[in-house]
Amino acid sequence: MTYCNKPLIEIEDLNYAYPRRGSVLKDINFLLYQGDRVVINGDNGAGKTTLLHLIVGLKKAKQGDIYGFGEICKTEKQFNRLRAKAGLLFQDPDDQLFCPTVLEDVMFGPINLGFTKTQAIEKSIVTLNRLGLQGFESRITHQLSGGEKRMVTLACVLVMEPEVLILDEPTNALDEKAKLRLLNVLKTLPQAMIIISHDKPFAQQLATRTLLLQDGLLTEQINNHEAVA
Repeated sequence: MTYCNKPLIEIEDLNYAYPRRGSVLKDINFLLYQGDRVVINGDNGAGKTTLLHLIVGLKKAKQGDIYGFGEICKTEKQFNRLRAKAGLLFQDPDDQLFCPTVLEDVMFGPINLGFTKTQAIEKSIVTLNRLGLQGFESRITHQLSGGEKRMVTLACVLVMEPEVLILDEPTNALDEKAKLRLLNVLKTLPQAMIIISHDKPFAQQLATRTLLLQDGLLTEQINNHEAVA
């Protein structure tokens, strides 16, 4: 799919290596445009999560450049600006939820952006209601089901009104009912997305493009069979 607008996220010649594993990512080039829902496939250990963490600055590459919304990202301050517009949904919801109640978790981001407590509460309740989580505000986070935790983590991301959603195995540990609910919500969202998922039926219903990360190389997949660099 071709767009005339500027990319939201751009990666140029990105390389990454772990000290004991050697090279994981080799000369990665990638563009994400408004309207894209890009699914990245690859075996376990291929480096998919590493790539997502590099995009948002949780890991730092020694070679290559990452641009977020037109700005090169090298410093923590620059990556902070990128993270304000690109929300990462972690593979394990428990890595993202750390407050006692649902409302406190969802409020955390807006409070850090400088919203007043009243404003943060209002934004959080609106977001929870959009996701069908009415009445969850005072629920104890660690007592929620896996599907409920996943929807709350999505609320924590969406309340920040990002332009990009970065989803790392969003259906991890979800039953079929919870997967369908999540899928239906994601289909309605306007944000561009980068998605890692081993759940192919789920991912295929969202994808506008599919990429394969294999042997450190990221290639476009055509018709799920033919791949080109």
